[in-house]
Amino acid sequence: MKILIADDHAIVRKGLKQILLEGYPFASVEECSSAEELINKAITGKWDVVITDISMPGRSGLDALQQIHSALPKLPILILSMHPEEQYAIRALKAGASGYCSKDFAEEELVTAIQKILAGKKYITPTLAETLLTQSELNPVLHERLSDREFDVFQLLASGKSVSEIADLLSLGSTTISTYRARILEKMNLKNNTDIIRYALDNKLI
Repeated sequence: MKILIADDHAIVRKGLKQILLEGYPFASVEECSSAEELINKAITGKWDVVITDISMPGRSGLDALQQIHSALPKLPILILSMHPEEQYAIRALKAGASGYCSKDFAEEELVTAIQKILAGKKYITPTLAETLLTQSELNPVLHERLSDREFDVFQLLASGKSVSEIADLLSLGSTTISTYRARILEKMNLKNNTDIIRYALDNKLI
C-alpha cells in the first residue's frame, strides 16, 4: 500500500509515519511539507490514500484537497488537523475529503479511519454525523457563507492576528487580506474585528 502524508512539521510527519507503519508494516509512506508539493506528488504518483493537514504555508490544505479531488475523484483523502471538527470538517467533506480526524486522537483513530475510507466509506465522528443531519442547507450559519480562504482569514482575525501578520502567514499581500476582511464583514453582517472575535467565541470557532 502506498500512503502520502502532508504536514509542514517534520516531527508530526515522523509520528504519523510511525503510527501508520505499526498498522500497515509493509506500507510505503512518503512525505511532503507544503500544499504545492502535496498537489504535485498526489497527482503525478499512484497512491492508495492521502493524509493531509489543513494549515500549511501558502495555499491551504483545503485548496490542495479541492484540486486533487477534481483530478482524482476516487482517491481517498483523509484530513488530519489540529482544528476541532466543528471548525473545518464540514468544509473538508464538501471539498471532497473522505474523512476528518483530529490530531489529538490520531494515535487511536488513524488506522481505523484509513480502513474505513479504503472501504469506500466516510470517516466521521457521531457528533459530526448529527451536525450534518441537522444542519439546514436552506438556512446555513453565517460563517458558512465564507469561501474557504475567507474562513482561513476569519479564523486568524478571530485569534487576534493583524492584517500584516495574516499576510505573512498565508504568503499573501496585505491588500489582499484587507479585501478578504472586508468581504467577511459584509457577508456576515459584522462591523469590526471585535464582532468577529465575539462571533467566533460564541460559535466555538476558536
